[in-house]
Amino acid sequence: MSETDKNPAELAALETWERLRDCLDHRQSFLLEAGAGAGKTYSLIQALRYVLDKDGATLLRNHQKVGCITYTNVATKEIEARTDRHPAIYSSTIHAFCWSLIKDYQPLLRREVPNFPSWAERLQESGPIGGQAVEYSLGYPKVDQDTVSLGHNDVLVLATKMLANAKFRRVLASRFPLVFIDEYQDTDKEFVDALKTHVLDSNEGPLIGFFGDHWQKIYGSGCGKIEHPKLKLIGKEANFRSVPVIVSCLNRMRPELPQHVKDPHAVGSVSVFHTNDWIGTRRAGGHWGDDLPAAVAHTYLQGLRAKLEAEGWVFSPGTSKILMLTHNILAAEQGYQELAAVFPRNDSFIKKEDPHIAFLVDTVEPACSAFERNQFGEMFAHLGGRLPAMRSHANKAKWFNHMTTLIESRQSQAIGVVMDHLRHGNRFAIPEAVERKERELEQRPEPLVAEEPDAVERLRNLRAIPYTQLRALAKFIEEQTPFSTKHGVKGVEFENVLVVFGRGWNQYNFNQFLEWAGAAQVPNGKADSYERNRNLFYVACSRPKKRLALLFTQKLSGNALNTLAKLFGSEVIHSLQGP
Repeated sequence: MSETDKNPAELAALETWERLRDCLDHRQSFLLEAGAGAGKTYSLIQALRYVLDKDGATLLRNHQKVGCITYTNVATKEIEARTDRHPAIYSSTIHAFCWSLIKDYQPLLRREVPNFPSWAERLQESGPIGGQAVEYSLGYPKVDQDTVSLGHNDVLVLATKMLANAKFRRVLASRFPLVFIDEYQDTDKEFVDALKTHVLDSNEGPLIGFFGDHWQKIYGSGCGKIEHPKLKLIGKEANFRSVPVIVSCLNRMRPELPQHVKDPHAVGSVSVFHTNDWIGTRRAGGHWGDDLPAAVAHTYLQGLRAKLEAEGWVFSPGTSKILMLTHNILAAEQGYQELAAVFPRNDSFIKKEDPHIAFLVDTVEPACSAFERNQFGEMFAHLGGRLPAMRSHANKAKWFNHMTTLIESRQSQAIGVVMDHLRHGNRFAIPEAVERKERELEQRPEPLVAEEPDAVERLRNLRAIPYTQLRALAKFIEEQTPFSTKHGVKGVEFENVLVVFGRGWNQYNFNQFLEWAGAAQVPNGKADSYERNRNLFYVACSRPKKRLALLFTQKLSGNALNTLAKLFGSEVIHSLQGP
């Protein structure tokens, strides 16, 4: 394809690649800033493949690799797959990468760990570290007579400290002459500062390539924007995801990184709805100030959803997403509000960190679904074993009766009733962590009166919740619903996106953000708050390919509405008529 045949996004991407390739050829460290939909991962893979084609044989001959630090294990596997698992690529999370660098310095690790404040109490109980092997596997800090197990943060702190050592940097460069960091904005700030000070400033160490977008930093511990005179800044001014009407809005939000679209003639829509004309008493308090009452917000959302469906939106899980800020609001919309309340200020139940939630969502629900579809081989696979030999009718009947009762209990009983059926039926292998908590609860017949329930009391409360709420939660976790949090969709895209901007978290106030965005400057001391709100707003608005709708349940000031008009156009802003 000649350049004249390329679309605007491809032409912009080609210019980016030429600048990136020049950095690789001249061993110039760089930062590739790729806005939403720009194809950041494509550029990363393109750079890796170029290095492999050019220097792959030399790297292998010298027992060297390109280090590729990723933010998640999923990203690691994607990079491995898209580079054909080439032996000259070492792709891993930052914790695994750092551990690969420091694991052979055992005497130094044993000397340094006791200096960490977080280890003081632990070592008081266990005694001082002697000749134990220092290891890192699960990321849970622990010490016993044979091993010292490091936590996730311990590994980062140790690697950061060792970067100050010139000999360590030489060893690093000899093993990894190039290091690429994916999603740089989410990388630990202290680690990035050490790279800037001890690698970029000193010219000692590998070539560093940062890939990411500081406007997409929406997690608290990341470094965010990186600036350094030794870094060549490369802006990727392409958007392969969204239609022009959406990209135009993104460009007005971010004029310093304008994006060119893939199809200038593609049709889509942007709509903004507010609820300022609702007459009634809005919610009060730091988290909820000026938001609609929950029932009213729900009615507005249902009404807008019906309106959008009439206009052609399809709210199936893989096609459209409804983005909300907090799990509390999502729980109310999807029917697991009481279950969410068992885990206050904690999303461990969404991440399946609670052993009961993990067992019920990952084992029980899939097994029941397979039974209802008469897929018995699949059912036993979910139970962790092969299809057992059913040598007698009585054995088959026992299994059938057990599963039938379980199905009925899931529809009408509490979680505790279902758990008792599972434990006493001897058909499901109950995880040790689940069984241990159940026994601890049995040994505590009376509720423990405390300000903050412990794990046992949370289990008592969880067992009282209708099991139908667990089933609703499972559907959300397995992405079988159109709902998600704004934080939960970073890096993904959908045909249509409806974003609900309300309150519920004191770190986010979108009316205030819009007021600041329209002002000459952000108030002193408010830069972090502004960027936190701006980044989440940008991430949410940049997810759709075709249609974007915004619903503000929080009351908006005149200045906030003016900012929306500048970003999206006054003609697309509507006062939504509700109850």
